[in-house]
Amino acid sequence: MAFHLRRAWRALWSDPPAPPPPTADAPPSSRDLKAVNVAYVEGVKASMPHARAMEYAIGDGFELIGGMEAALVRHYGLPQDGYLVDVGCGAGRLAKPLSAWLKGRYLGFDLVPDLVAHAQTIAARPDWRFEVIDHIGIPAADGQADMVCFFSVLTHLLHEQSYWYLEEARRVLKPGGRIVLSFLEFREPGHLPIFQATLAGAKAQVVAPMNVFLERVALEVFARELNLSIVEFRDGGDHIVPEGNLGQALCVLEKPA
Repeated sequence: MAFHLRRAWRALWSDPPAPPPPTADAPPSSRDLKAVNVAYVEGVKASMPHARAMEYAIGDGFELIGGMEAALVRHYGLPQDGYLVDVGCGAGRLAKPLSAWLKGRYLGFDLVPDLVAHAQTIAARPDWRFEVIDHIGIPAADGQADMVCFFSVLTHLLHEQSYWYLEEARRVLKPGGRIVLSFLEFREPGHLPIFQATLAGAKAQVVAPMNVFLERVALEVFARELNLSIVEFRDGGDHIVPEGNLGQALCVLEKPA
C-alpha cells in the first residue's frame, strides 16, 4: 500500500480517523501487512464517505502527489508505450494521472481490495491489470517490465521485506529497466517529525501500518547484492520535476542491460 507521508501526518496522528469498533480479538500486528492495512482502511471508511476514504487512506494531496509521481516515472525514462509495474498502487493515485499518457501496459496491485477496486475505477483503463495480493511478490512474468515503482511502499516494510521486493522487481524487469523508489531517512531533518508521529501513534496503540526508515547505505548494499546499478539518489526537497517534490527521498536503480 502506498501512503504519502509529507502532508498527511499531522492530520493522521493529531486527529486520526475513528478506529474500527473494539472486538474480543487483539488488534493486528503491524508486521502482519495484510491485516493491519485492511484494518486501517476499514477504520478510515468508518469516519467518512467511501470515495473520500479511499483517497485519505493513502495520505493527503491525492491529486497533487499523483501528478508528481506520474511526472517522475516519465522523467526517469518510462516509455509511453512501455510497461509499468506499480507496487502498492493504493487507490490509484499514480494510475489516474498516468492513464491519459501511458499507451502501454500497466500492472497495479495492493493488499487492500477496496483500494484496488477504487484504483481500477478511476483509472478507467480496461486494458490495464489490477490485482489484490496477500503476500510479498510481484504477479508478473520475468523480464517484461520497463519500470517498477515503489512510491511510499518501502517506507512501510521491514528491511528484509524491502530487499525481497527489490529482488522481485529485478526479476520482472527487462535488461536496462529501472526501479524508482521513495524512502525515509534520518539524514533528512524533514523526516524526523514522521518518526516522532510514529512514536506517538505507537504509544497510543493506533492501528496503522509501520513506518520504517531506510538509509542510503542499506540501499547501496541491496543494490550491490542484487547486481543493480545506482542511477541516483535525490533528497526529499529536490525539485526534480516541475510538478513539485514528494518530500521523501528517491533512489533510482537500473538492471544491467
